[in-house]
Amino acid sequence: MTTARDTAALLPEPEVLRAHLRALAILDAALHNDLQDHQYEFDAAWRPGVEADLMDSGAGDDFTVLFTPSGVLIRGYDHESAMSPYGTEDEQVWPGVLDDVPAALRPFLDEPDFRAKGIDAVRVTACLWRETGDTAWRTSSAITFPEDSQPDGSSFLFQLLVDRSPEAVQAHFENYYECSVPLDAVRHVLAGRPLTLEVARALNPEALSDEVLLEKIAEHAEAAAYLAGDGEFDLERTDPIESIALPNGLSAEPVAGCNAGGTHYLCGPTGPEGVRPVLYTDSEGGASLIAESLAEALTLVIVLPSWHDALAGSRPPALGADHLEDNPDHPAVRDRLLAALQLPPATVQEVLDRLLATAARTVPDGFLPHVPGEEGSEFEPLLH
Repeated sequence: MTTARDTAALLPEPEVLRAHLRALAILDAALHNDLQDHQYEFDAAWRPGVEADLMDSGAGDDFTVLFTPSGVLIRGYDHESAMSPYGTEDEQVWPGVLDDVPAALRPFLDEPDFRAKGIDAVRVTACLWRETGDTAWRTSSAITFPEDSQPDGSSFLFQLLVDRSPEAVQAHFENYYECSVPLDAVRHVLAGRPLTLEVARALNPEALSDEVLLEKIAEHAEAAAYLAGDGEFDLERTDPIESIALPNGLSAEPVAGCNAGGTHYLCGPTGPEGVRPVLYTDSEGGASLIAESLAEALTLVIVLPSWHDALAGSRPPALGADHLEDNPDHPAVRDRLLAALQLPPATVQEVLDRLLATAARTVPDGFLPHVPGEEGSEFEPLLH
């Protein structure tokens, strides 16, 4: 029989637990396309001053881990447990489960989100905590557990909090989403390293394919509005000023335009991961390859709207300063849009490095376009 008391002895330090839970949320978001159907989520502003990690099994079981100034509170609920409020005669929390919860943490259990529907009780079968400054995880001492192999659900609710190995995490997500999950990518995220486009693509190639990303934009009004405005990547503007051809013979399909008359093209046939490089042409005869995929292009225009200046030679800290001065809320907008499109976070320097490396391929790899049938109509490279 495994209970919350056994779990308390196996949980790591709070900061280790927080990092692990964030990693689980990152992996979950990268693996599954439907944002409404994730099992693990992280909310940095659940309540003022309180961060929350949430797990919902999708089958009626859930837990929350609240990181508060007073300490960490874990509430777990197994809907089939004999200790569920629905399973008790008086439809109340199992005796003793909440008896020793510290006064500073107890009010959080009264949140409406944690109330059982139709009865006056907290939805809880297991509760653990660690007050700030304490050296151990605690659970109530006055609990008489029913005779059952899983009396309070702790053994499966908290399995990835106790066994935090990459192999355990890989096996869990492979079983939950019924797909193959690369162990190296799991190790990368659990180690706290940034989720890159390459790792995200390894975890779920479909999520970053051109087709899926275009569908996500169409379904997300804020993303579409930003791209049509500050992002200068208007998916409704697909009529270029003139036709172009590429010396390498690849096709160039208009995918978006900008207010200044420029056009973005997806070049060549769709690759095995459902992606194509992105070429940009301006209205004055300049052109540059700007991204190896639509995912990279969207990350670029969201993180660095002034990327045109980078091709002309501007570098941080001046690069992007004017846009940020005019749009002080840009960091918040950036983070919302990247999350909405399931694009990995990226810094200005990271997207700048990718842009410059990709733009350098424009001429040698045959991506500098010309107008078919017109001599001397080659575009000029935008990279200086």
